[in-house]
Amino acid sequence: KIVGSLVFLVFAALTFNSCEEDYTNPGAVTEDQVLNSPDGLIALGVGVQRRYSVGRQSPAYTRPTAAGFTTQSLRLINPGNVSENDVSLGYDELDADNAIVNNLWSQSLIIRDEAQSVLDNLDIIPTASTAAGLQAYVSIFYALANETLYLFFEQAPTETAQDAAFKDRTALLSDNVTVLQAAAAALASNAPSGEFLGRIPGAIDLGNTVQALLARNHLLLADYPAAISAADAVDRSATSLLQYDDITPNPIAFVSILTNNVYQPLDLTLGLPADLQPQGNDQRLPFYFEDLMPDMQDFRAAGFYNANGAAIPIYWPGEMDLIIAEANARNNQIPAAIDALNEVLTKLPGDDPLGVGAALDPYSGAQTQDAVLDAIYTNRALEMMFSGFRLEDSRRFNRPGPLDANPERNRNFYPYPNSERDSNPNTPPNPDI
Repeated sequence: KIVGSLVFLVFAALTFNSCEEDYTNPGAVTEDQVLNSPDGLIALGVGVQRRYSVGRQSPAYTRPTAAGFTTQSLRLINPGNVSENDVSLGYDELDADNAIVNNLWSQSLIIRDEAQSVLDNLDIIPTASTAAGLQAYVSIFYALANETLYLFFEQAPTETAQDAAFKDRTALLSDNVTVLQAAAAALASNAPSGEFLGRIPGAIDLGNTVQALLARNHLLLADYPAAISAADAVDRSATSLLQYDDITPNPIAFVSILTNNVYQPLDLTLGLPADLQPQGNDQRLPFYFEDLMPDMQDFRAAGFYNANGAAIPIYWPGEMDLIIAEANARNNQIPAAIDALNEVLTKLPGDDPLGVGAALDPYSGAQTQDAVLDAIYTNRALEMMFSGFRLEDSRRFNRPGPLDANPERNRNFYPYPNSERDSNPNTPPNPDI
């Protein structure tokens, strides 16, 4: 492993964490000190969260940016932002040197590797309750890193090694399930200590987040009963948030939305075809959009993305009901799917802990699998706007691809960065699109 990366993350963690501790001068930190000290290991875990969530290179920025442009749901304001411009063009214009592609890949691999370093050294934590909390905490970002690779690349290594072998992307999800189930078991045996919880950013609900990510991964693996079970286990009144302030600002707000110089959402259609667009009275539209001047085609993002200090959800409570709806629909359990979908459609903004509520009438469309899945697709696009899942949803719901008539995405998967190809002879050929 790269010592410099570990040292950087410990330094970042110490600046990110609000608790006051007497740590070693970061300039003198060694890998051995980090991995063999409980303080160092906890600081490294907090640094993993920082790497995931802070800055233009982080997955918190690149995931929604890439997915939004590739599915044509974002509008580029300034083509001088070359990386975003090339993703918005897609097809052959998106090459292996693109900065967004490189950051999606490299940052995810680093996050996963550093999280694994923490998991491999949990035995140095003297108390079981602290170890369980740290295990769950870093497992969340381990899973989010693998999830990011899954969303954009056709294959990826599942381990950090010289000339690592590439595997089908579903192997990333199977890996996640193993890690998250171990975290859930640790939490069930030992509730995280107050001492530990005071040393990590306080807006993450460990137990509910682990279950929410299990629900996501089971759904994507088509293990529908397990997806429903995990989603049912998530408390709908709980939230898990990536928190920001003026020193460590929300990357989407800071880079793009507040400057109005990189991108904004396309418009109130979300870039969806006419038969799938949101209803005009859907109360999620005024939640996610503000300062509307439709005559000037000026649609600006709000919600979790219009202030430096705006927090970003790790998962959405309504996402869990949409997972249950989709899992039932794909098993052709249509009444159960509609019941879960109605939980999202009829929810009032005040009844959602994030304020995301449609306030619509119950579903009244055709009671067929295709029709219900179409409604779920639309509601995922709006309920989880800027989640980074739009490209994966486009593929999974069999929406028209880049070579189809009326395409709804300009790529299926991204090329592998040249930095990986230059260092790993096992890198597969790039997908055509």
